[in-house]
Amino acid sequence: MSPELSQKLAAAVDGMPAFPKSVQAILDLTRDVNCTPRELVHVIDKDPVLTVKILKVVNSAYYSLPKQITSINHAVVFLGFNTIKNLTLGIAAIGMLPRSNAAGFDVQQYLLHSLATASIAKELCGKVDGADPMDCFIAGLLHDFGKVVFAQFMPTEFKRALDASERDGSSLHETLRQTIGVDHTVVGGMLVEKWRFAPHLVETIQNMHGPQVKDTPMIACVFGANQVSKKLEFGFGGNRLIEPLPPALARRLGGDLDHVIAELDDLQALFEEAQVFSRLDA
Repeated sequence: MSPELSQKLAAAVDGMPAFPKSVQAILDLTRDVNCTPRELVHVIDKDPVLTVKILKVVNSAYYSLPKQITSINHAVVFLGFNTIKNLTLGIAAIGMLPRSNAAGFDVQQYLLHSLATASIAKELCGKVDGADPMDCFIAGLLHDFGKVVFAQFMPTEFKRALDASERDGSSLHETLRQTIGVDHTVVGGMLVEKWRFAPHLVETIQNMHGPQVKDTPMIACVFGANQVSKKLEFGFGGNRLIEPLPPALARRLGGDLDHVIAELDDLQALFEEAQVFSRLDA
């Protein structure tokens, strides 16, 4: 990467909004091994917008809880400390999506693809030893966020890459490398580092495409989910090319992509849940 490109990407990442103060406080709290659920509830309760969104998600079909949850304290009891933490971060990320951009990138379809990928990645955790369901959900949700940075701050180059990918059926990450010099995983990794996400989540986002795909439980789940989402056309993230599972990831997932799809439960229901979730940022 040239110094000029590196500087341009850094400026684009700096131009993205920071997380709300309440979310930064949650990040700080959860780094403290002595943090208690009560402290987490106290922070969330001070942010009425975040509270409403969390309760809407918790009471959606996605979680199918036996009774309605009416307080953050009860949400923590039902779903657990880590789930509420990750849910908070996910809602914050969704809330940062721009409504429009000069590249003409369809943000609503992108969000549906990301949410479907997140839901499928969470589902795939049951097949992969060492994969955490909520970590995989958040990684799936954020795996393409670098595209949002390009759409906002490098729209001309990003549109050129989108058009080239659509025209010749090539992978978007390849046309981005040709057009910009790097693909969205690089700037996406920079962004989640700025947002102070855990290193293993940064690693997953940075290593989702091409020969550098790493063999980790989380990457297996998110990579596989991304291809399933594309194959079944659950939303659209700007890249129609469906990549086969690398041999190491196929071993973790128990077979090739068709086998993975056949082994999953009702995927249409997962996509419908993603559609519900996609409207919760309003």
